[in-house]
This record gives sequence, C-alpha cells and structure tokens, in this order.
Amino acid sequence: MRRNRFRSIFSRMMFMQCTTVAAAVLLVGVVLAVIVYAGRIGEYGTQLNRYAQNARAVIASDTGNAETRLKYLAADNDLLIERVVEHDDVNAIYLDSRWEAYAKQSLSETSYRVVLENASPVGATTRNYFQNAGFPVLTAYATIGNDVNSGVLLVSGDLSQMRSALGNMILWTVLVSAFALIGSGIVSYYTAYRVINPFVEMNHAVQCYSRGDFSTRIPVEGKDEASQLGKSLNEMAEQLRGLEDTRRSFVANVSHELRSPLTSMKGFLEAMQDGTIPPENYPEYIEIVLNETRRMVTLVNDLLDLARIESGTIQLNFEVFDVNELIRRTLLTFEARLIENEMEMEVHFAQEQCMVYADPTQIGQVLRNLIDNAIKYSPKGRSLSISTYSMRKTVYVTVRDTGIGIPQEDVPHVFDRFYKVEKAHTPTPQMGSGLGLSIVKRIIESHGQSITVRSARGRGTQFTFTLERASAAKRIPDGGKHNVS
Repeated sequence: MRRNRFRSIFSRMMFMQCTTVAAAVLLVGVVLAVIVYAGRIGEYGTQLNRYAQNARAVIASDTGNAETRLKYLAADNDLLIERVVEHDDVNAIYLDSRWEAYAKQSLSETSYRVVLENASPVGATTRNYFQNAGFPVLTAYATIGNDVNSGVLLVSGDLSQMRSALGNMILWTVLVSAFALIGSGIVSYYTAYRVINPFVEMNHAVQCYSRGDFSTRIPVEGKDEASQLGKSLNEMAEQLRGLEDTRRSFVANVSHELRSPLTSMKGFLEAMQDGTIPPENYPEYIEIVLNETRRMVTLVNDLLDLARIESGTIQLNFEVFDVNELIRRTLLTFEARLIENEMEMEVHFAQEQCMVYADPTQIGQVLRNLIDNAIKYSPKGRSLSISTYSMRKTVYVTVRDTGIGIPQEDVPHVFDRFYKVEKAHTPTPQMGSGLGLSIVKRIIESHGQSITVRSARGRGTQFTFTLERASAAKRIPDGGKHNVS
C-alpha cells in the first residue's frame, strides 16, 4: 500500500500552492526565453541575408579588389563567406581561426544539391544542411548571379553568444523559480494556516463535544464561511449543554419521583401485611397508595405521549369543529377542581361559534394541560380566564391565570423537554413531570401553528396558541388524516 506523504489538508495546500507557483514561473520563464531566442535567431538571419546581398553586390561589381572587400566584410562581422561552384570547389573567406575546421567541408554533395534547389537571388537561411562545426551556426545562402549556374554564396554566422544568452536566461528563470518557491512557501504557510487553523480548532471542539464536554468554545473572528460554521458549532454546543443539564435534572427528578412513591407504597403494604397498620386503617393507606400510583401513571403516560409525538407515530385526524364548544366540554371536566379551589372561571368568546380545522382530540389535550397548569399554580380564590377570537385565517385561543407566575429567567425554557420551574425534589401539589408544556408545544407545532407565553412572578401566566380558521363546509381532501412529523 502506497504511503500517503501528505496526510493533512495543511501539507497538501502548501505543496499544491508552492508547486503551482514555482511551475508557473518556470514555465513562463522558459517559454519567454525560447520566444526571445527564436526572435533573435530570426533577426540575425535577416542580418546574415543582408550580408549575403552585400557580398553578392561586391562580387557582381567585378572589380579587382572584390576578395579584399569580402575579407573586410567577414572580419568586421565575424563571418565565414564561401563561394561554391561545385560542392568540392569552395573558396572560403574568414578571419577567425575557429572557422578553419568548418570551411571547405561544411557542404556535402547531397547538401549542395538541396541548396541548389532552394537557392535564389533573394536568399534564405538554414541550420540544417551543413556539418557540425562544434558550435551552433546559422547560414544565409543565395545564388551568386541570377541563377544557380553561377554558383552559390554561403554566409555563416556563429550563434554561440545567442545560445549562451539562452542558457543564462533559463538559469535565471530557474533561480527566479527557486525564489518564487521560497516566497510562495512563506505566503502559502500563512494563508494555509489562516484557512486550516479554524477547522483544526473546530475538530478539537467537536472531539470535546463527543466526550460530553460542552464548555469548549471556538474563537470566531470575521464573517467568512469558517467563522459562520464556528458560530453555529458554538450555538450547537450551548444547546447541547442546556439539553444535557435538563436531561440530568429530569433523570434526577424522575428517579426521585418514581423511587419516593414506590418506597412509600412498599412501606405501607409491608406494614399492612405484618400487622403494623390495623385493618381499620386500611382504607386510609390504600387511598395513599392509589394516589401515588396515579401520579406514577401520569408521569409514564406523559413520557409515552411525548415519545409518540416526537417519533411521528401519532396520526392526526383533522376535521372542522367548533373550538368554543370544545372549551366548554373541557371546562366541565374541571368543574370539581375549580369549586374545590374556589376559583372563578371567566370565558370570553368573540363569537358564538369559532370553527377551526384541527384534530379535536389533540387540541383537547392541549386545553386540559394548560387548564390543569393554571389551576395547579394558582392559589385558592384566584380567577382563570379563557378567550377566543379570530383574525383573517387564524384563530387565537388564550388561557390566562392569576397565579404565582413564572420567573423571567425561566420563561424561555418552559416548553423545553424535562424542564421544571420548581426544581425541588420534595413532592408538592404543584410539582409535575416537566413534560406537559413540552407535549403542548409539540402538538401545536404538528398542526403547523405556534404557541407563546407571557408571565411575571406573582402576576400570573398567559398562554396563547393559534389554530387554522375554517368554515363549516371546509373540504377535507384526505379524510382528515395526517401523520405527525
């Protein structure tokens, strides 16, 4: 298995950025060097062709000093001038000794025929037809007269300096590429660190969250995507920490609530069994055991209801009904408790009938939970009010009490699962399971509606939820059956 040399994103980014910059600089430098070299070769070829035309003019002048003038031309411009009548009949004129090995043997019989085929008075340049002189050579060739029968004139120039300049340009390109590699490495390190470091911190934070440590926070700077992700993770950690705190509180409360009644029930039953409690007192203690049983059943039912709602297994049966009538029937079930608590009941309906489109069974549970809380947390002699009114396509139902109210810091959490304003483990008449309001909110949300709460310590609490307004003739396209999701 091939070993991965770049295991981290940081190293891969560094490698990619540095090699890309260095390769780009090297490629651009080499291409420019080749272009410059080719351009200079073209310019030098034009210059050699001009020398060839000058040499033709000197030969055509037919003066006695033509060879001397050709020697001056060769000496002044470091040229090899050759007059070729046949491939082995060559008159070479040069000054520098390095042309000696190249003169008189640079043109083979085959090359001479090729030159004759291509030669003209206008002239041309080539690097292909002649033997190697040990250094690069460019040759301009043209006919001495107006046709090839008069022979061919060859004017050769040395390209060593141009080749050396090309090598120097490539060397400088390599050096610049090396410096570019170093510079890009520094820049890449900085940019890669700025890009990758936030994700390294996020990874560390997520690992802490997986171990249950939700106190770690990610430093957030700027408004880029990484900062937004860090902010979202911080918010998630805050929510997870709150959920974990409420879960622990709930487990402690439920454990106590289940253990306490079970312990007392076990004690009373054992006392009746061993005769500690006389038979004439059995009815009193049996009633206590039944009350504790009812409390545990309520707790377990709330847990099951919430689990079914959140899992989406409860099927909502939507239909059109009068919510005012549902409120009246629900209040009748609380009549005994209202009388027992000496509470005054106030009902305010904006209209006699208020038709809504919802599941009457689930909305009935919402009303029972809210009314039960209102009675439970209101001292004797206080009042309870329920009102309904509609606005456009929405019906508003409000349940308000004048009880002990909810502390301001607890108001945002009243709908959280397992959250209880009263955190004491000692059973009280007001103590509940902490699930009733959470169930209420889930039911309302499953209808696509909302519920709000307003409360202040000592001033009572008001819950308002919305329902879809409907006419009595509203069509139910699917028979009124919807799954909670």
